Amino acid sequence: MFGPFERMVAGRYLRARKGERFVSIIAIFSLVGIALGVATLIVVTSVMSGFQVELVSRILGVNGHITVEAYAGQKLDDYQKLVAQVRGLPDVASATPVLDGQALLSTEGGGARGGLVRGISLDDLRGLHPISDHIIAGSLANFTGDDAIIVGVSLANAYRLRVGGSLTVISPEGAATAFGTIPRVRAYRVVAIFDAGLNDYNSSVVFLPLPAAQVFFQKPNAVTGIEIRLKDADEVNAVGRELAPLLQGRQVYARDWRHANDTIIGVLQVQKDTMFIVLGMIVLVAAFNVVSSLIMLVKDKRSDIAVLRTIGASGGSIMRIFLMCGAFVGVSGTLIGTIIGVVFCRNIVAVQHFVENITGGRVFDASVFMLSELPDTVDWVDVGRVVALGLILSLLATLYPSWRAAKTDPVEALRHE
Repeated sequence: MFGPFERMVAGRYLRARKGERFVSIIAIFSLVGIALGVATLIVVTSVMSGFQVELVSRILGVNGHITVEAYAGQKLDDYQKLVAQVRGLPDVASATPVLDGQALLSTEGGGARGGLVRGISLDDLRGLHPISDHIIAGSLANFTGDDAIIVGVSLANAYRLRVGGSLTVISPEGAATAFGTIPRVRAYRVVAIFDAGLNDYNSSVVFLPLPAAQVFFQKPNAVTGIEIRLKDADEVNAVGRELAPLLQGRQVYARDWRHANDTIIGVLQVQKDTMFIVLGMIVLVAAFNVVSSLIMLVKDKRSDIAVLRTIGASGGSIMRIFLMCGAFVGVSGTLIGTIIGVVFCRNIVAVQHFVENITGGRVFDASVFMLSELPDTVDWVDVGRVVALGLILSLLATLYPSWRAAKTDPVEALRHE
């Protein structure tokens, strides 16, 4: 498509001579603008994608792929048989019976907050690796008896709890008396502190041994739900069809991870798409700089174009020469921006810590974004979209100036020379 003659002339025009520095400087700024736009777009989209993937994976790690729950105020009796049947399904990795209840968590030092009290057996808790593999204080071996409790690191920090400390659990579902309902109150001994990697989970979820939770919530030999984890999270529909016959006749309902987290997943996707559109405008502005620099180059080379047309160069050849000049700026800027963006994404955690050490602040607030660190993943699909956007806009920006150069009349161009 591009012959040796066209490549030679385009290369000559890209090397500025004395008196042509201004046009060259504009082209450099255009290249830098495209590079910065592409790099920014890659960083933002990759961070948003990584944040979505990381958040969903951590939520699934602690909550399971399918949850079977009893209707409000109800309980699952004879749950052992149902758990055994569920575990026998071919695509099920594990099925964990749990007893959940809302309660008020408080300490002797004052202060209280609502939280989720989850009753679970020691063996099932050991199989819950996002918790059991991230015990930062204490030991799971002490998770026995009727007064043991495990709390998250955020809750422990907020209440200055340590292993061996006391946490009071208050349930609004108490005993009915002549003077009204008296809440149930019980103090538990902290035996371990975990860090699940999710701030909401660390600050509002505590674990009790299943027998102790059954006593506290007055649900003997019963649970409120079953957390099911699959070998493949995308097989929820197939497992759901297999699960339906087992749940017939029971006062329960099942929901998968997509429906349980559809709000947050939808919000993250909308944010990602919006940021792509908004930051894509940066690349568009840089593409307009390519247009202006190429128009100035065409204006500066009018006499050269006339000479080339006089010695036999066709309009198509002239157009391809300036297409190459503009494409070089766009392609080079896109390539440089891609390299900068990918390198930045790979080292974004180090950059985060560097900025936090200098400023003394927090770049990524875990209480707002739920994760403690920026994800350092690179979404190559998004990188491909950004590269395609940069190349398309850059090439489109060269069409009009190149067409104008090809339409230059050599007679008019040389009349005043």
